[in-house]
Amino acid sequence: MDATSEDPPIVAVEDAEFWDDHQAVLDCLREPTPRVPSWFGYDERGSELFERITELPTYYLTRVERDLLRRHATAMADAVGGRDVVELGSGSAKKTRLLLDACVGRGGTTYLPVDVSREMLQTSGAMLRTAVPGLTVQGLWGRYEAALDWLRGNRTGPLLVAFLGSNLGNATPLERAALLAEIGATLQPGDQFLVSADLEKSAAEFETCYNDPPPRSAFAEFRLNYLRHLNRRFAADFALDSFRPVAHYDSSTSTVEGHLYSTRTQTVSLPALSHTLRLRRGESLNVGYSSKFTAHGLRAELAGHGFTPQEQWTDDTWQYGIFLFRRIGNDSPQR
Repeated sequence: MDATSEDPPIVAVEDAEFWDDHQAVLDCLREPTPRVPSWFGYDERGSELFERITELPTYYLTRVERDLLRRHATAMADAVGGRDVVELGSGSAKKTRLLLDACVGRGGTTYLPVDVSREMLQTSGAMLRTAVPGLTVQGLWGRYEAALDWLRGNRTGPLLVAFLGSNLGNATPLERAALLAEIGATLQPGDQFLVSADLEKSAAEFETCYNDPPPRSAFAEFRLNYLRHLNRRFAADFALDSFRPVAHYDSSTSTVEGHLYSTRTQTVSLPALSHTLRLRRGESLNVGYSSKFTAHGLRAELAGHGFTPQEQWTDDTWQYGIFLFRRIGNDSPQR
């Protein structure tokens, strides 16, 4: 698909209006604990709300990652060398600017941010083109898998795929394995994968991080926005005031789960999906996963998709790291 005439140019990497992927939403809603796909939270409003989350004093991930990039961007750029930078789930790209600044200093760099919010691609792309002279920006509008498929036919040189914000954890294990297979199939031997990961800590630390500190409401509004989006997109009748947003950590799966707990027994209709959701009081919808890792476990998981570790930069206080891997081998993992 061709880029639009927007400045910066944006390519729609999916033919259909991907928000109307009925089957993906239905499959999640039919799980034992109904779930809303994670990407459904990042419409224009959701993307704005997530930016508010990153500013919460208790949400350490963005602050720690930004500091790692600030301290180590030069070393990262040296390790990456001259290659196009693709970022999955780019959002505002405020942190990534630190790395892009360092990369541009080593030669011409093309940045290809991938996001489901066209508005965020427009805003962040315009900001970067002004803030980082010499940087070429071309947004890819759509879901990760569609963008990776587009890249397989449109790459022009060596690639770095960046997956920051600990976003690798924002999927079920099966979804994560499928996405890693897609990334592995997109990158050629010698290409690189830069990924951040939040490492295991206590349940108390995670639950403090993923719930609003009084009197803030960014997490609550972000999670309720999933329902607002479903109401708008599928003519659903979720009553937002009948749900209580809470995140908890499941140590058995090393995962923080964001839930919307029903405060009453209720029936929700989603006419455009021909689906009805029945919830008893205390039952919930899952509107977010955030898996946590060990450095060893992450390396082992990536090895299964054809990646070998190159470098890592970690914050020992907050147990958070950015890891650089290189694609190896002459074969692509099965997708």
